[in-house]
Amino acid sequence: MQKIQMETQSKIQIKQAEVAFDVDKMKQEAMLKSSLMDKEFNYNQQLARINAEALGYRETTKEESKDKRISIQNTQQSKLIEQRKNNLPSINFESNEDSLDGFSFQEFSPR
Repeated sequence: MQKIQMETQSKIQIKQAEVAFDVDKMKQEAMLKSSLMDKEFNYNQQLARINAEALGYRETTKEESKDKRISIQNTQQSKLIEQRKNNLPSINFESNEDSLDGFSFQEFSPR
């Protein structure tokens, strides 16, 4: 009877040790998963912030370019109105930088 009781007791202790091991294993997995989720959340926040900054920069650049174009267009329109009023010769609005005249590829040739 004592032998059976001791065997039963040892089986119970083994089962308790196995359960304790499984609980510890699950706790460690939960801690690791929580840490990974925190890192992922932080990375996603950084990525969202970078995307928002890029979008803001793109919109700002787009608006600045549009403002420049409108300003140039208004200036040219004013010059055209002045030309019509004063019966002046035609105006060429192209800048010297818009033309490739006098451009040579020799400066880019290998030495």
